[in-house]
Amino acid sequence: MRHSRAELEATLEAEAKQAIREYLDWAESTAAPTLTEIEEAVLTLRKRLGERLAQAVIEAQGAVRPVPGPACQACGREMHYKDEKGNTVESRVGRLALKRGYYYCEACRSGLFPPG
Repeated sequence: MRHSRAELEATLEAEAKQAIREYLDWAESTAAPTLTEIEEAVLTLRKRLGERLAQAVIEAQGAVRPVPGPACQACGREMHYKDEKGNTVESRVGRLALKRGYYYCEACRSGLFPPG
């Protein structure tokens, strides 16, 4: 289900505020944290929020089924839509769950999980 921009913004703002509260709670309860400890706490927060922001954009895109199917990179024939499949990828911002159409070339027996 696609959410409006306002709904998505409200959800992401609430998650960011919660993360900030957790960080401030940690800072108040940690006596004289070292720079390394502060950096670790900030990097953990940044990773979590980055993953959530990227996931939100991916989910908002939705899976679009191109017509006709993409050309097979090996033989050039049209690949056929098999089904929508999920996949988890390790991105530069962390692990992201993708759900996209899966295409298959009968001739080459190769598959494609767009966008690539």
